[in-house]
Amino acid sequence: MIADETRLAIHGGTPAKQYPDPPMYPGGMAIDEEEEAAVLEVLRSKRLFRYYGPTPGPSKAEELEQAFAAAKGVGHALGVTSGTAALVCALHAIGVGPGDEVIIPAYTWIATATAVLAVGAVPIMAEVDESLLLDPTDFEAKISPYTKAVIAVHMRGAPCRMDAVIEAARRHGLKVVEDCAQANGATYQGREVGSWGDVGAYSLQFNKIVTSGEGGMVTTDSLELYQRAALFHDVNTSRHNLPEDKLLWGINFRMPELLAAVALVQMRKLGGLLDAMRARKRMLKAGMADVLAEKGLTFRTLHDEAGDAAIATILFMQTPQQAQAVSEALRAENIGAGVLYRPEARDYHIYAHWTPVMQQRAWSAGGNPWRWAQRPIEYRQDMCPRTLDLLGRAVHLNVSPLLSNEDVEETIEGVNRVLKALA
Repeated sequence: MIADETRLAIHGGTPAKQYPDPPMYPGGMAIDEEEEAAVLEVLRSKRLFRYYGPTPGPSKAEELEQAFAAAKGVGHALGVTSGTAALVCALHAIGVGPGDEVIIPAYTWIATATAVLAVGAVPIMAEVDESLLLDPTDFEAKISPYTKAVIAVHMRGAPCRMDAVIEAARRHGLKVVEDCAQANGATYQGREVGSWGDVGAYSLQFNKIVTSGEGGMVTTDSLELYQRAALFHDVNTSRHNLPEDKLLWGINFRMPELLAAVALVQMRKLGGLLDAMRARKRMLKAGMADVLAEKGLTFRTLHDEAGDAAIATILFMQTPQQAQAVSEALRAENIGAGVLYRPEARDYHIYAHWTPVMQQRAWSAGGNPWRWAQRPIEYRQDMCPRTLDLLGRAVHLNVSPLLSNEDVEETIEGVNRVLKALA
């Protein structure tokens, strides 16, 4: 039911939306008896470790890797313990290490930066544009003689301009890693994200589109890069049947069989979740478009609308103050909304709030990656002003696959009512 009155709920009116948004855990909320049966199958087999158990049998992790590689259109996939582990393995695979610089967007989860630090390299932050994704022009401007790679992050489900990123990277001899943590199933120009760069990294953490609670995947078309990632993810390098002179030491990022069993089921649900979110986002944008145009406001730029995973609808207001007023009024209408950047509210998705990184803190006196850098590295809170301006004016709405048609209609009514009054 759409509320009749036009007075904003924040001013005492009836909320446009009857019920709050459902929790934004797309795959997590889709867990049912299929995942339960998959977990019980592994438990009953007593094979909790991918390489062996009390009786012989197939590995769920290996089965997931094969299915994931096929879904992404790449030659190889590797199951690991988290999206961060996937990034660390990807960086080791392409040979990033101490003294190297890796360019990353200023808007991404902090793990993109800390994965770079974990291999001894230093992150260099570049601006995002109106897509809230890496600006290829600023990426190229940030390249130094010590740059080894760039990480393109498909943030909030939308694909980066991978053709432009790769063209610039190739001209400068750089490797390309794709951080696909928030964009599993997104595509750019018909190709899956994670298949464009040298290596892709995915997360299966609970907030992600499909989930096993924790977990991650590495993707690549290169056998050599796959082998290097696999060597690092498993301390027992003898498992990989490589010549002695190809072996490198590794650690333990192996994916457990229980996680793989859940992820296998979840991957079969990915298409349905994407279809549901995309349909709802199309309705939301169509219903808001006239009022946004009337107010001179815009949606986030999408480089490939058909390939957007559609987990969020993002609107740009004229000022940060307006964005905060609008988001507060939307929440009063039972519409889950928020501003993407407020200086006073710590959020590890924004470089300015990465205090341990910005202050170049280290776990030990001698183990500081910035000491190993080949030039002085300086970070400032205001070093990416365009990013902070865009995020400060951005109002974010989740797009849950569980929204009913009535939810969508009420959301449109509430957003339009608030924009007409406050924008």
